[in-house]
Amino acid sequence: MKIALMMENSQAGKNATILEQLSAVAGPLNHDVFNVGMSDENDHHLTYIHLGIMASLLVNSKAVDFIVAGCGTGQGAMMSLNAHPGIVCGYCLEPSDAFLFNQINNGNAIAMAFAKGFGWAAELNARYIFEKAFTGPRGEGYPVERKAPQVANAGILNQVKAATMKDSYLDGLKSMDQELVKTAVGGERFQKCFFDNCQVPEIEAYVKSLVA
Repeated sequence: MKIALMMENSQAGKNATILEQLSAVAGPLNHDVFNVGMSDENDHHLTYIHLGIMASLLVNSKAVDFIVAGCGTGQGAMMSLNAHPGIVCGYCLEPSDAFLFNQINNGNAIAMAFAKGFGWAAELNARYIFEKAFTGPRGEGYPVERKAPQVANAGILNQVKAATMKDSYLDGLKSMDQELVKTAVGGERFQKCFFDNCQVPEIEAYVKSLVA
């Protein structure tokens, strides 16, 4: 699995801590981690709005499989990611959130709070969240006897989201403020992850037109 970690401006100073914990969990599982957001306060400036665009491009181009994002509360990042097609983002404040999201919703992104509640032993909480997010089977339901309706409802929700986003994916991106999208794709680490792993030529051509 390819996992992208993305941090925005308000919590960029915690990137090294979160990256360390994510890598400690993902490495032994043979998952690849790409640190595509801000690494410190002086890095390429991003807001949680940019994170949604970045996550959307990476997932819809099949450059990565899973997104770990967040902001001060995690709420803005969750809303931003879920505003885009192809993204199913859960809100994770503690390990049980990650476990239940994994089993019931089986999405492809999580949003974490990197300021709210981020105190003593926060790095351990982050590591345990990642353990629950990336180990074991997915989509098995909780409790297990509820698997069938939960799987069905997750599929229905994805269909509802797709029905509300009938325009083509690229048309949607092109209808946004293009300066906003240019900023989202302007980071060097994002570009390396995207161009090295993108599997959709049309999306690749669009991003190339923005960074040319």
